[in-house]
Amino acid sequence: VSTQSTWVYIGRPRFACPEALFQPEIMGREEGGIHELAFNSIQKCDLDMRRSLYETVVLSGGSTMFEGFGNRLSAELTKLAPPAVEVRVISPPERKYSVWMGAAVMASLSTFQQQWVLLSEYEEAGPSIVHRRCDTLVSSLS
Repeated sequence: VSTQSTWVYIGRPRFACPEALFQPEIMGREEGGIHELAFNSIQKCDLDMRRSLYETVVLSGGSTMFEGFGNRLSAELTKLAPPAVEVRVISPPERKYSVWMGAAVMASLSTFQQQWVLLSEYEEAGPSIVHRRCDTLVSSLS
């Protein structure tokens, strides 16, 4: 990158950031990589749903915008998935904003409005109000 004859070289950090998603140990973390987390999540689902989940992994969020992310996730997940299952990772072009779009739709639902936390409620109860509302939501879905 050059600005007014000043050069900035972007080397290892450009690759280390997205690599940490697949190898958290390079950042001193003990968790599995994103491919392992996805695999473990799928494996916790009913057996009859797993094939469909492997075939429709949909990326969303800004971190999925790293160059080659979808291909890498597909390759790593394929190594973990049962051999007879085709892994298909879908990388929609609008995935950078998918999380926000989904949240906007959910927030507009009248059934979700009971989960809203008003500023006055937050100021009175603090962060614990969020946990209480989430627990209520999870209980109602069960």
